[in-house]
Amino acid sequence: MRNLLRLSALILFVIFIGAENNKMDRNQLVRELIFDEGMVLEIYKDHLGYETFGVGHLITDKDDECGQPVGTPVSGQRALSCLEKDIDTICAELDRALPWWRELDDDRQRVMANMGFNLGLTRLLKFKKFLSAMERGDFDTAAVEMMDSLWATQVGPRAHRLRNLVLGDNSV
Repeated sequence: MRNLLRLSALILFVIFIGAENNKMDRNQLVRELIFDEGMVLEIYKDHLGYETFGVGHLITDKDDECGQPVGTPVSGQRALSCLEKDIDTICAELDRALPWWRELDDDRQRVMANMGFNLGLTRLLKFKKFLSAMERGDFDTAAVEMMDSLWATQVGPRAHRLRNLVLGDNSV
């Protein structure tokens, strides 16, 4: 009986460690998104003219900031709270559209979430060859496909850093 309990505990430990190893490091994703997107602690108009604040958070009717003038200050705490919700949103969208993405390792999950955050799910889903390669674990092809895009030229160093993560170079 004692050996059975030890075996059960070992199995649970391995399952727990395996589950933890398959989880995306959200804190690292937050740091990367702040680095990539910047954090603006006031309401501003983005490149398309939409009112935005924080880490690229588009103001909606549900936000307290809706209707406030450009230049209105926003706290760092509020900006981070919206970022966390925006990350939850893109992850839930990825779960629905591409459930296999959770089987990727941490770095590649963060690439998917980062690209989804930047592009939006609709535009990310247009990267069909990239997504197909990611799903089948052909990361060399995925890296080529992600760089063969207008997006890669628009975001420059961000695309190169994410490509390196897809290739398994997490020293960047």
